[in-house]
Amino acid sequence: MNNWNYIYDTFDPIAFYIFSFPVHWYGIMYVLALVSALFIGKAFIKKDKLDFKSKDLDNYFIYVEIGVILGARLGYILFYDTQTMYYITHPWEIFNPFQNGEFVGIRGMSYHGAVIGFLLSTYIYSIKHQIAFGKIMDLVALSIPLAFVFGRIGNFLNQELIGRETDVSWGILVDGVLRHPSQLYEAVLEGFVVFLVVFAYKKYQKFSGELILIYAISYGILRAIAEIYRAPDVQIGYVCCNMITQGQVMSLGMSFVSILAWFYYKHNSRKIVKY
Repeated sequence: MNNWNYIYDTFDPIAFYIFSFPVHWYGIMYVLALVSALFIGKAFIKKDKLDFKSKDLDNYFIYVEIGVILGARLGYILFYDTQTMYYITHPWEIFNPFQNGEFVGIRGMSYHGAVIGFLLSTYIYSIKHQIAFGKIMDLVALSIPLAFVFGRIGNFLNQELIGRETDVSWGILVDGVLRHPSQLYEAVLEGFVVFLVVFAYKKYQKFSGELILIYAISYGILRAIAEIYRAPDVQIGYVCCNMITQGQVMSLGMSFVSILAWFYYKHNSRKIVKY
């Protein structure tokens, strides 16, 4: 055993305090993820000379932030939380950062819920500002993956979404049990690898919106692979065969739907070119 194995025993998930309110490393990573996504998006606009104005992207960023936060929180309540009915009947508690008078922040966010909120906010923005939905989504597909790395590092620093039990030398001790640092596996697979897939496919793009479908397909598959090493949500457990998690089911479902959409739009794009 070395210091790495015991990192959770020595690392404080709270970075600092503002008066009596704790600022967690997770929150800092979340902000870095959002800012880096905006920066990467602007870099691609400049590099590829895309027909986007910086002001348009700034406005879109506000729409997305609202959509992602609402979607992530509501998605967690609907898909993962054991007190779904309580929140439905007490909606004012959904974003209550206090528990028993103690400030604990807002806990419980769902990636797949964030995707739904993101899609809805993007669609509303595209209609209101008359910018093609697919055009926006292609830029998003290039901007999100690397920014997502910060989110997974935030999960690791916040000591959440822990891995399954293991005996590998780089495991992390969590409450005395050696576990995979699965959050870091996800940072690599869902962040760096997904970006490389989307970026490499970019030169083969045939229709508007294709890159976001490639992103969704690759993310879903790689997320399902990463979850082989991630412990299931305590309140749900395994949903099948004592090994399949809720996250794997939803991720592979997202990939399957995206594959169908890819074939559909690819077929239609060929018809448009032919005629």
